Amino acid sequence: MSGSPPTAERKGRAPPRVPEEVLGAIDAHLKRREARREELYERSRVLRRLAQGTMARLHEGEAVEAAVAEVRERTRELSRALEAGGAGDEGIAHDAFQEAAEAGLLYAIVREEPLPSPEVLGVAPEAYLLGLGDAIGEVRRLVLGDLAHGRIESAEFRLALMEGLYRSLLRFDTTRAIVQLKPKQDAARSLLERTRGEVTMARVLARGPGRPNGGGTEEA
Repeated sequence: MSGSPPTAERKGRAPPRVPEEVLGAIDAHLKRREARREELYERSRVLRRLAQGTMARLHEGEAVEAAVAEVRERTRELSRALEAGGAGDEGIAHDAFQEAAEAGLLYAIVREEPLPSPEVLGVAPEAYLLGLGDAIGEVRRLVLGDLAHGRIESAEFRLALMEGLYRSLLRFDTTRAIVQLKPKQDAARSLLERTRGEVTMARVLARGPGRPNGGGTEEA
């Protein structure tokens, strides 16, 4: 037996429908999700642009203490907003958290301070590692700036920093379902190899003919 009522009992009865109050509740839920996603997207956009602007100013040698503090505060606000609404929308903030981590790391690198932890920056470990991978490219920009101004010793110091960051990144080997780390590792390796060659060539050129012991001028 199928368990269905006999045909005679169905006669004159309307087929079952989803109650209107249930449909209304679902509609309200979806509208809340849409509004929340729009808010998260806007928060993420602002954070991402602020972090990018902060890094640009760092490369220009500007004072960015207030901007760095704002990046950290907006990062924490975005994290709280995500936690308050439950799971499902984390991907919206992925790039913003990565940029925030990169900006925080670059700030410490430029100031030659200990590198902050994920907890200090207010990001998850996954975003921290991705930001670390991108920070290697930012250090390369610093190296190229040093080389352009004849600061060979500074370039070599930062090259050593790149190598250390790269070794830290290589320590991790996890599935891409958790964090897309392999592309960052491959890109970092390529940047490191190119930068090492450029610094070596700059050192050789700085010595010049008949100057085997060096003699490149280091600007203040």
